[in-house]
Amino acid sequence: MAEFTFYTVAMSRGQISRWALHEAEADYEHVVMEWDTRPETFKDINPMNKVPTLVHHHGDHDHVITEAAAINHYLAETHPEIGLLPLPEEKAAYYRWLFFASGPLEQAIIGKAMGWEVPEDKVGMAGFGSLELALDALDGWLKLNDWAAGDRFTMADTYVGSQFIWGLRFGSVPERPSFKAYVERCTTRPKCIEAVAVDQKLIEEAANA
Repeated sequence: MAEFTFYTVAMSRGQISRWALHEAEADYEHVVMEWDTRPETFKDINPMNKVPTLVHHHGDHDHVITEAAAINHYLAETHPEIGLLPLPEEKAAYYRWLFFASGPLEQAIIGKAMGWEVPEDKVGMAGFGSLELALDALDGWLKLNDWAAGDRFTMADTYVGSQFIWGLRFGSVPERPSFKAYVERCTTRPKCIEAVAVDQKLIEEAANA
């Protein structure tokens, strides 16, 4: 048995954690499902019935990890020899932007896609403020830094980078020079290319089935 079992749907947020699995060089096997055919037993693993979900077979017991940002960081923690964790001087930026991307940025993107309008006098209450504010914050950082933690790729970039890869591809994030350059740096990483190829093959196989 592989050390990890990865539950995913090929065209989903699972791609975010697939990239992390490859960056961490994790020993994993995947269970690929379709949105409308997820077995009821999957709820025993993740009651939210969501992907990605990762199960770490650790000794004589299992650990279940859900939420892509948590999965990705967990993989960095369990594979410290790969060097994806932040150095002491990188920790502030690492955690800041990892949680910012998985919280305010994602909320703002989804809110915009859903057509949710935050009243001007309630912007502070919303947490993410507005999509423009969230994007401005990261734009300011990426104009001065190549990566989420500074000048070195870390596991935070598998999550932050994925938000921009998907955002630019589907038009939910407007093109800005810093975002395009960041996506280029992310998508030319060999492990990113490797992971994308796995999911792309699964998507093509499903389309041709």
